[in-house]
Amino acid sequence: MLAQAVQRCFASNRRALGMSRRELATATEVSLRIPLSRYEQNEFQDYGEFLNRVNKFKKMVRRPLTYAEKVLSAHTVELDTSTYRRRESQLRLRPRRIACQDATAQMSLIQFISAGLESAAVPTTVHCDHLIVGRNGKEEDLPNALDAHSEVYEFMASACKRYNMGFWKPGAGIIHQIVLENYAYPGGMMVGTDSHTPNAGGMGMVAIGVGGADAVDVMAGLPLELMAPGIIGVKLTGQLTGWATPKDVINKLAGILTVKGATGSIIEFFGPGTETISATGMATICNMGAETGATTSIFPYSQAMSKYLRATHRGELARAAEAVSDELRADEGAEYDRVIEIDLSTLEPQINGPFTPDLATSISEFPEAVNREKWPPKLTAGLIGSCTNSSFEDMNRAANIARQAMEAGLTPQMPLLVSPGSEQVRSTLEASKTMEVFEKLQSTILTNACGPCCGSWDRQGMEKGTRNSIITSYNRNFTGRLDSNPSTHIFLTSPEIVMSKIFSDDLAFDPTKDSLKTPTGKEFRFNPPTNVDLPENGFKDVDHVYTPPPSTGRELVKVQISPSSNRLQLLEPFKPWGGHDYENCLILIKVKGKCTTDHITPAGKWFRFRGHLGNISNNTLIGAVNADNGKVNSVQNLLTGEVGAVPDTARAYQEAGKPWVVIGDHNYGEGSSREHAALQPRYLGGVAIIAKSFARIHETNLKKQGILALKFVDETDYDNIRPSDRISIIGLKDMEPGKTLRLRTASSGEGAKKIWECEVSHTYSMEQIEYFKAGSALNLMVERKRGSEAANT
Repeated sequence: MLAQAVQRCFASNRRALGMSRRELATATEVSLRIPLSRYEQNEFQDYGEFLNRVNKFKKMVRRPLTYAEKVLSAHTVELDTSTYRRRESQLRLRPRRIACQDATAQMSLIQFISAGLESAAVPTTVHCDHLIVGRNGKEEDLPNALDAHSEVYEFMASACKRYNMGFWKPGAGIIHQIVLENYAYPGGMMVGTDSHTPNAGGMGMVAIGVGGADAVDVMAGLPLELMAPGIIGVKLTGQLTGWATPKDVINKLAGILTVKGATGSIIEFFGPGTETISATGMATICNMGAETGATTSIFPYSQAMSKYLRATHRGELARAAEAVSDELRADEGAEYDRVIEIDLSTLEPQINGPFTPDLATSISEFPEAVNREKWPPKLTAGLIGSCTNSSFEDMNRAANIARQAMEAGLTPQMPLLVSPGSEQVRSTLEASKTMEVFEKLQSTILTNACGPCCGSWDRQGMEKGTRNSIITSYNRNFTGRLDSNPSTHIFLTSPEIVMSKIFSDDLAFDPTKDSLKTPTGKEFRFNPPTNVDLPENGFKDVDHVYTPPPSTGRELVKVQISPSSNRLQLLEPFKPWGGHDYENCLILIKVKGKCTTDHITPAGKWFRFRGHLGNISNNTLIGAVNADNGKVNSVQNLLTGEVGAVPDTARAYQEAGKPWVVIGDHNYGEGSSREHAALQPRYLGGVAIIAKSFARIHETNLKKQGILALKFVDETDYDNIRPSDRISIIGLKDMEPGKTLRLRTASSGEGAKKIWECEVSHTYSMEQIEYFKAGSALNLMVERKRGSEAANT
């Protein structure tokens, strides 16, 4: 059966790949079982098994498959699909890889240690990219980070050695760029403790952002539980021209779908336009698909993927993927839940923002929007980089624009900060003399890291509270995200548009048609940038920034956490559910409007406490807007009547033995994968978050930590609840999948209902209900491990 499937795949690929019969004969001799990466020669991707499982799944469901469904089926534990339904079936999946960035890896590793596990069951890497604060450039910023975070870096490096994980050193690069360069491949599946993990979808991979507890499950060899996602098809036609870039594709799509429109779905791109985009361009699109709420995004196989694999020294993987490429795309006639069509040939550059990544405006309409919305008209900074736009291609196109301006005698009118995506990208750009262009502009060249994009920016010369506009090639623009200034208006666009705009401090300047005056008084207009997607001689070798796990002696490695540390803290198990309904819970805060994970647990200066739950809990919900008074970090203590900070009030309730809940608006927990946004409320005594709707990752994180994630069946009930009400959650003893619970609300005050009830729904599976009863998923894992060990003694 397998041999027949392979031969069919080869035959159908011959014409698509332009192969002669002699070449086809050679292709059939290609090994379909190849190492996962250059660093893991004993772990394999078996494309023969991939074909086998996909064909078996097709026969079971008796219909054409989307590409995403093929990859999911190839990584599903059981292939019994008699009841398979999108958005209904619970899948149990086996990802082949885990990638963790340093801000989330700390807590993931602490949970892994707390579970008493001995070795990661699947290839796992830790990437040091979030903690490096951008200020004066890499020559100062990296040494400062190594000094400031030495305790944390040493902890993670030693934990990687002890538990069989790879360690990418500070300065090696941004997690997603490194994954793309070394680990992403067509038909694979991975998880990562960062919401932009879908970046690897640009290489045809199902790559899902998860919280740390989900990652620990996979590290332990347990399956990843996931509701079978819906599939949104995005048909791309035509070809990008002029100033249009892959960033404009996803900015446009975010405007169509909004920040919650793809929740519970995978975005799958298809159509002839997919063959015209580079691998790193496709990664840009998939990366920012996270801003639509999508589970992940994915492109079908194209020759651009093979080109990129070869350029990054993975020719063996390229040959194997080419040999089975017919199955690395959707079947003819595959059905999508919704289809959106984008004509690349007519796409204009897009500028998204401020304050939300789905506010998309075409560049031709942007000047009018600036005037209409009264956004601060003067640009004060330009920033190029982030995991979304820091590739060799991105940097080359931006450099082309810079060269045009410098040749005309123009100089930047504001600070420009540039962050290469990885040491491989930076060293290759240096060899091609491209870095010289940014240096001649007197740009601040930041470390190969996230820097300002994740809030690690010590911005100089801009007082907090000052209204100002900045233009970036980043992926998020929530209030205060980059520089902790809630008055900074952050706009998202392509690196090319960012570069062109720094030569005019006018936010409304349109480089596609407007002109600038040169020092000699001449009119200057930019030409569209030229494109170089890959280096002519491949990428530079930078293996020195990676430390593999030792092949022997791991048991001798000591991983220590000082009891007096204010950076790292071992976890105490959360208390199991007491077996009764929650009665008369206080409302800590009724949140109004957007409440992202940045609002629940801000980044920036708080990054340093990501490994210490007690300390980082001091920022819990300090950015959320209180519906009662319209203020942030200001709530009334319902026991004393005093007004105080949210985390202080939560601690007061906890000390008084009073359980509390949060009332949330739409898409509660949007944004990053940081599980601290679930851990912290649980740590401070919260028992439930009750909202109109949730972002996927955050909802899962709440479940993992034993805190109830409940949704109003009737959204108008949100309006009827007052912050002073007492909430009881009824029906917990009989909680089961698909069965609603009841809220009993006791109100006081003039015009209020005294006692009234409403329904709330949930999406818990039986396994997730067990998490709740045990107190957390980690508690349940430890409990089962002890039971298994006892049974074997």
